Amino acid sequence: MTIDRDWIAGHIPHQGRMCLLDRVLFWDSSCIECASNTHRAPDHPLRAHGRLGAACLIEYAAQAMAVHGALLQPQPQGANAFGMLTSARAVELFVDRLDQVAGELLIRAERQHSDARAALYAFRVSDGAHLLAQGRVSLLLEPPV
Repeated sequence: MTIDRDWIAGHIPHQGRMCLLDRVLFWDSSCIECASNTHRAPDHPLRAHGRLGAACLIEYAAQAMAVHGALLQPQPQGANAFGMLTSARAVELFVDRLDQVAGELLIRAERQHSDARAALYAFRVSDGAHLLAQGRVSLLLEPPV
């Protein structure tokens, strides 16, 4: 199975230009690696004041986590999965701007814990040669009652 942009857009809530990932390079039960070249697009939906800030790398990582969840727990046709980023911790950004990164973004997310209601992932984003960001993200997987 090819896991490309079309497959990704069909399995996560992010649509159109807000779907930031181009393809999945690797995945298993505990981690996922994705690639993207969308950070250089002049019409990037997260650009502000003529630039794309490095904090947007958290969104790239969160989308990789959403894809990982879709691969691990396929939903029936028409079902809506719920997932919400609840915290980002120990985030380190090693660049100021993404739109000036020449290489392809490589996004790796490793699931450290999960249950039916929540998940904790560690993430790293690089351009292949340089680490651009790393940190941890908590996700709420089930809507609060």
